[in-house]
Amino acid sequence: MLDREKLCCSICLDLLKDPVTIPCGHSYCMGCIKDCWGEEHEEKTHSCPQCRQSFTTRPVLVKSTMLAELVKELKKVGPQAALPGDVACDFCSGMKVKAFKSCLVCMASYCEQHLQPHYSVAPLKKHKLVEATLKLQENICSRHDEVMKIFCRTDQKCICYLCSMDDHKGHDTVSAAAERAERQKELGVSRQKVQQRVQDREKDVKVLQQRVEVINHSADKAVKDSEKIFTDLICLIKKRSSEVKQQIRSQQTTEVSRAEELEEKLQQETTELRRKDTELEKLSHTEDHLHFLNSYPSLSHLSESEDLPSINVCPLSSFEDVTASRDKLQSVLSDEWAKISMAVTKIGFKLLQGQPRTRAEFMKYACQISLDPDTAHVSLSLSNRNRKATLMEEEQLYLDHPDRFIERWQVMSREGLTGQCYWEVKWSGKVSIAVAYKDISRKGTAYGCGFGNNDKSWTLECDGDGYKFRHKNISTHISGRLSSRIGVYLDHRAGTLSYYSVSETMTLLHRVQTTFTQPLYAGFWLRQTAGDTAELCELKYCREEVKK
Repeated sequence: MLDREKLCCSICLDLLKDPVTIPCGHSYCMGCIKDCWGEEHEEKTHSCPQCRQSFTTRPVLVKSTMLAELVKELKKVGPQAALPGDVACDFCSGMKVKAFKSCLVCMASYCEQHLQPHYSVAPLKKHKLVEATLKLQENICSRHDEVMKIFCRTDQKCICYLCSMDDHKGHDTVSAAAERAERQKELGVSRQKVQQRVQDREKDVKVLQQRVEVINHSADKAVKDSEKIFTDLICLIKKRSSEVKQQIRSQQTTEVSRAEELEEKLQQETTELRRKDTELEKLSHTEDHLHFLNSYPSLSHLSESEDLPSINVCPLSSFEDVTASRDKLQSVLSDEWAKISMAVTKIGFKLLQGQPRTRAEFMKYACQISLDPDTAHVSLSLSNRNRKATLMEEEQLYLDHPDRFIERWQVMSREGLTGQCYWEVKWSGKVSIAVAYKDISRKGTAYGCGFGNNDKSWTLECDGDGYKFRHKNISTHISGRLSSRIGVYLDHRAGTLSYYSVSETMTLLHRVQTTFTQPLYAGFWLRQTAGDTAELCELKYCREEVKK
């Protein structure tokens, strides 16, 4: 079934006549688009009335035969009867045909046939046509049965002209069209706020997804490392267990061998003693006195026994030290496991919804920061209690110091930043507003020491053309309202760094999600010409979250 609405011209709201399709893809009546562009003859470009896409050269208009055929087929189809729930034509007698448009002036709905006068009769051409609607009755005053064309600002409601002379006499009233125009401006502002909120939420989602990736990566690495550690520990214990078993068996073999050797000697001695006992017994029964006296001395003499080594069998006490060592190891492992478990449960994840939104909320985390003269390049002059840096043509008289930047016109803060911190910077010229680790290189190439060109610093580059965020020498173009005052919010533990354009409202320019491994230091890089400045603003409410 052909869809009539899709074959209508958005200019005349009627079926396409000599349809043409312009480069953006929208279609119009040949005459309608020519008339429209005829009004733009003084313009250098022509645009689509629907999507506003501009064309530097006026497109050549060629009739679309396919659309023309579709319109022709649609015209062959008879008018559709209005079904329950459809808007019916108010002028059809007999079968009520489905309405095509509603007129806000006539307060009636028309099918295509009865709508034709609105396209051909001059006074009717000025009437406001809208898509067919059942809500026309809502525009009629229920009390006076008149069209409500007036808006009462006092009571904030639409009224008819009779109401304005009766119950609303003396009230602040304007035409509904005038009020609509005023509200339309407010709607534009509301849309901008909604769109800005959408952008903020999309950035929040992106940061949240990055945070989840960081958590997953960290957890996977921790699991992998723990598996390796415990596997190595188990292998070590198994190895030591095997060695202990081997030592025990070796000692067992040695001691059993010694015992068997001793047993053999004892058995030999016992046999000899029994033989002598037998001879002594036999001698004791002899009747021959001379034989007794001659034999007794040799038989009564016992050879001295060798001193045999003592055998101490202590199967349990031998392993008391081993058992004590095992108990000590178990205690150490239990303590370490408790520490590991506590460390794991302390790993926090702050939801982005908990971050400040208004400037008043940011001010709760405001911190006092000053620039460190020992880090300032000799072309930078510090003033205003070391809060302002200015790029100078002549070199300043600074003492040599290992922390001083040699190659780049940069300076870092004296304080290291941890926890949740907020500060603001006023800038002019071409300036990079950065945070960096203290061990960033002080000399060498820009890739080594330049803020944003390495893995030890993050920076927002500001100039008259806009903003760019840079880290690891990767630059990201940032869209946003240009402001000479930038707010920086750091949540060190959550691993978030956010830059804001500060005006009547806080507009998020860019947020990065990572894991910070050291305290961060605020920094400036004045990049272009003498006179460029960057200054740490002195905020009224300050709560220090800095590491001296």
